[in-house]
Parts: sequence; C-alpha cells; structure tokens
Amino acid sequence: MRRFPLALAFASLSAASAAATDLDGTWLRDDGNARVHIAPCGDKICATNLWIGDTSKGEAAGDKLIMTLSRQPDGTFSGNAYDPKRDWSYSMTITATAGALTTRGCIVGRLICRDVNWKAAE
Repeated sequence: MRRFPLALAFASLSAASAAATDLDGTWLRDDGNARVHIAPCGDKICATNLWIGDTSKGEAAGDKLIMTLSRQPDGTFSGNAYDPKRDWSYSMTITATAGALTTRGCIVGRLICRDVNWKAAE
C-alpha cells in the first residue's frame, strides 16, 4: 500500500483543551522518518512537521494537519483532519497511552485506512 501523507498519519479534535493534555508534545513516527509537534491552534489541534527524512512523498517541514477531535467513551480521540497543502480531509482516530500514540487515518468513506505508531520525543 502506498504511504499516505501526514494527514493520514494524524487526526482531528474539537475538545482542544482535553485533547491537548493527552496529545500535546513532539512525537517521532515509528519508521524514524518524521518528527511532528502537536499543539492547540485556535479552537483546533495542529500537527506540524518539524522534520521529514524522506521528502519524496511530498511531505515537508512546516506542513500542518488541522484536526477537530473529541474524546470518545473508550478514551480515544475521534473526528476529522484537514491537510491544507493537499486540500484533503480525513476521518481520524488517535489512541494515546503513556509516551505513545497510535493514529488511524481513513479516506474514501473509511474504506482505505492506515495506522501509524508514534513515540514521545525525548
């Protein structure tokens, strides 16, 4: 399967303050190819690329994913994400645990999805 851009790697948030508590910080993608900072941006959450190792897929430092998520009863965050560079929208779910995130981004009515694991940067 083709690698999806940052947008499928990250998620959406509306309860920005609750999400920020669990998601705020700098995260390293499990393949070692990206360093992303997640923080509130207005009433949304933004994931901003700080560093990209392989730019051949069109990702670059400074690219943002704007997320509108809400906490679900199971503790995950779920909602939508928008990639302004590509003008793409995604369904997004983020599972946060101590020092780790798993993101699931989906397109085409949730028919095509990709999971990515992240660890907190030291």
